Amino acid sequence: MNRLLMRCAWLLCLPLAAHAGNDCREQQLSPAKVALAAETALLAAAALDQRDAPVALIARVGTDLSKQGLVYSHAGFVVRDHPRGRWTVVHLLNDCGSDRSGLYAQGLVNFFSDDLVNQDLRIVWFKPDFAQRLAGRLQQLPRHSLHHPRYNLIARPGGRNYQNSTAWLVEMMASAIADKPVYDRATAYAFARGDGFIPDTIHVPYTKRVLGGLFTANVDFTDHPVATRLSGDYPVVTVRSIFRYLDSAGYTEHVREWRNGRLMSTPGPA
Repeated sequence: MNRLLMRCAWLLCLPLAAHAGNDCREQQLSPAKVALAAETALLAAAALDQRDAPVALIARVGTDLSKQGLVYSHAGFVVRDHPRGRWTVVHLLNDCGSDRSGLYAQGLVNFFSDDLVNQDLRIVWFKPDFAQRLAGRLQQLPRHSLHHPRYNLIARPGGRNYQNSTAWLVEMMASAIADKPVYDRATAYAFARGDGFIPDTIHVPYTKRVLGGLFTANVDFTDHPVATRLSGDYPVVTVRSIFRYLDSAGYTEHVREWRNGRLMSTPGPA
């Protein structure tokens, strides 16, 4: 990413939502999809306004991961009274299907306008002390961002060569939880693992990798050891593994989820 684009990302320039994370072909969302995104954004904003929290975790369904047993494909930190708006999502996005990424700030409508599979969402509120510490770390951005610009969709958890959107979330949360300031990725992930974080395992058979056309700029299997590639069982930080970690470690204060526009009485599979 050149210096201009890096500056644009961190001055919170809002790219067209449909351009983030795909191959950057020009896409025009229909009025109906924009209306659905706006409706979801209003739903999320109303729920966020009901609780006195500086930050929460918000998840969406951008890709159909049902074959891997997953629901939510992407998440970000939604920050109260951000310079860009009352509720702004700060998250890592792959740049146009390339091997690069950037950190972006988007309004809720943009966040839910990214040509999603559906408009399901889940919001997780953190325990107050954790929320305050995380909000403090996010206020330092772009300093101490723990962002690594080389992107890999199946980045090896704890690896130094690549990063994906979910790994960035875990590392940022760990940097806020740790008793001492953490300003490097390796230390942050090591703390998360010691604190109980366990990545998911995603099975990608060799035939799928070769015949399924999975050799793309934003997927690099060589980030994983040979033994992993031979078995096809890849450890990956998923949104589900983040939810599981927050619950098991006792960092979750409250959860609300909407499926098909309806508020769920209890959260469904993640």
